[in-house]
Amino acid sequence: MLQLINFAHSEIFVIGVFGVYFTFLALGFEPGAVPSLPIGGIIADLVLAGAVGMILAGVAAVLLERVAYRPLRRRNAPRLAFLITAIGASFVIQQLFRIFRGSNPEGTIRLLPPEPVFRVFGAPVTNLQIIIIVASIAMFFAADSFVNRTRLGRGVRAVAQDPATATLMGVNRERVIVLTFLLGGLLAGAAALFYLMTIPQGAVFNGGFLLGIKAFAAAVLGGIGNLRGALLGGLILGIAENYGQSLFGGDWRDVVAFVLLVGVLMFRPTGILGESLGKARV
Repeated sequence: MLQLINFAHSEIFVIGVFGVYFTFLALGFEPGAVPSLPIGGIIADLVLAGAVGMILAGVAAVLLERVAYRPLRRRNAPRLAFLITAIGASFVIQQLFRIFRGSNPEGTIRLLPPEPVFRVFGAPVTNLQIIIIVASIAMFFAADSFVNRTRLGRGVRAVAQDPATATLMGVNRERVIVLTFLLGGLLAGAAALFYLMTIPQGAVFNGGFLLGIKAFAAAVLGGIGNLRGALLGGLILGIAENYGQSLFGGDWRDVVAFVLLVGVLMFRPTGILGESLGKARV
């Protein structure tokens, strides 16, 4: 909607990560210990930690919009000012975490250890992978249905396509923008839970930097502004990374991913699914 790549969104994700981690600590889990709880108790604790992470990330995203972007929007600042502000906000949040928590990663807390459930062509598929895939698909369908089938979703698409006309038709642009930031923060908080489930030592002040760049790459690969394209771009990027790692070694993992991105943009600058959005704006 703002024609802006929100580089500070990765730090919203990090806020969700620390929210999940501190919830684990508040529930009595100690770093390095393996909890012996029934599966029902583990699920309840994971849901509670995920809810806290989502709330904190959502609130942080709304505050970021109000403090960093809204004043610029009211002054009709150029897009470059938004971009510089996003980068600056990213570093500010990073350094605040570094000041209060230090540079080292937090302790490891793993509530649900990975266990192979079945194999595909000899490769084990763990319970964590199944949970994350199912939850990601569910969140995608929820977000996609909201954007395409609800009244508020129509408002989001209207503001993204033509904010001036949407305002004339009675759409509250500021409210829609805040809602979009809130939804983005909630999804980032949910992703934080799945991230810590997979990488329990991942709570670190700059943990979102590389992930944010790859999320941007996935969005560009699929087509900027296209929700389905972002999902497809993330899937292709992840497959390319792991396949490239098996062929060339772990040091080339990121190189393969971004070479793929450059190659796609050379032949299809709008991204894989970006053409339909471009036609809609025209």
